[in-house]
Amino acid sequence: MKIVVIGGTGLIGSKVVDRLRKHSHEVLAAAPSSGVNALTGEGLDRALAGADMVIDLANSPSFEDQAVLDFFETSGHNLLAAEKKAGVKHHLALSVVGTGRPALATSGYIRAKLAQENLIRASGIPYTIVHSTQFFEFLGGIAGTSAQGQETHLSTGLMQPIASDDVADAVADYALGAPVNGTVEIAGPEKAPLAELVQRFLTAIKDPRKVVADPQALYFGAVLEPGTLLPGNGARLGTQDFQTWFSRSAFAAGGAPK
Repeated sequence: MKIVVIGGTGLIGSKVVDRLRKHSHEVLAAAPSSGVNALTGEGLDRALAGADMVIDLANSPSFEDQAVLDFFETSGHNLLAAEKKAGVKHHLALSVVGTGRPALATSGYIRAKLAQENLIRASGIPYTIVHSTQFFEFLGGIAGTSAQGQETHLSTGLMQPIASDDVADAVADYALGAPVNGTVEIAGPEKAPLAELVQRFLTAIKDPRKVVADPQALYFGAVLEPGTLLPGNGARLGTQDFQTWFSRSAFAAGGAPK
């Protein structure tokens, strides 16, 4: 089976490509650096020729409201049109737990992901949308979004973060299964308030910043209710909790920036 992974050189994409190649599939890691750009359409027809399925893991380089909406709408239109031309039989996209929930309607990023999902549903191509919780690897970045000197104000809403390895395992498994023509959810094995999780991370890497728990702090433009970012019943849970993930990460050895 030929599988094209859009965003195949990124954090999740590179891991998914490795897993699928171990199953002896022909896998193309598609990215602008390899001449395939879903946003401009460059190289799409050539890359998708003979493809059985496409996995879309690309993300917007900008999270500004209009820029991220333009990215997902334009790349979605281009990619799905090329897939229909090539006769692709399964489209899989990675999205976000909570997309479509009223509490996140003020988030420009979430609105853009919902627009992407709506394009997929209307395309007529058999599909699977994987809703994932936030990745452990992005806790440091979240800490920087609301920094005020040595303090960072973060929401008390609950999170159930997941390791990128567990995300890649799930995406590869769903890719090798039949399209569900709907949404599946994946998450980590433990939940905790966002502010608490980021403080654990900062403490673990010996970052002196302190997290101020603030129920009104914005998360990507939205005020979180307690369960906004949690998966529903039946979600596939990863195996790595925070401590397991951290002990295996580059952060534990001081190999990643604070």
